Amino acid sequence: FLANCHPRGNDPVKRERLTGLRHRASMDVRPFHTVPEVDDTWPGFRDMPPVFATAMMIGFIEQTCIEALRPFLTPDQRTVGTRVNVNHLSATPVGLTVTADIELVEHAGNVMTFQVACYDDAGLIGEGHHDRVLIALDRFMDRVRCKLLR
Repeated sequence: FLANCHPRGNDPVKRERLTGLRHRASMDVRPFHTVPEVDDTWPGFRDMPPVFATAMMIGFIEQTCIEALRPFLTPDQRTVGTRVNVNHLSATPVGLTVTADIELVEHAGNVMTFQVACYDDAGLIGEGHHDRVLIALDRFMDRVRCKLLR
């Protein structure tokens, strides 16, 4: 295990060109997706309006990107989010459906940049970009475990 505690190298990942890949997913906003329910240890959230939380929108965008990429990954590969630049433009109440549309607009090495947009039943609620990086799961987890030894 300790022999694997080295700086990042070139992960052995599949190098397919996926630029232009599109995916869409939808979800119903439920009470546990709202701002007051994000984390009960964060008291500042408790008295906020019960609308779709930005944190949940970002998680949904990540989930949509993960699912879009899954068919192209080998069993030892995953993707991890490394950058999110998304504007949350409009509040969504419980009961509406949210749809995420993603498109892979750039694929340079292991870094993939997605253009993302989210809509509810009334229109656009968020848009921006999200980066994901392809990783070899075992090597990634070795690096994570090395942090515990410091």
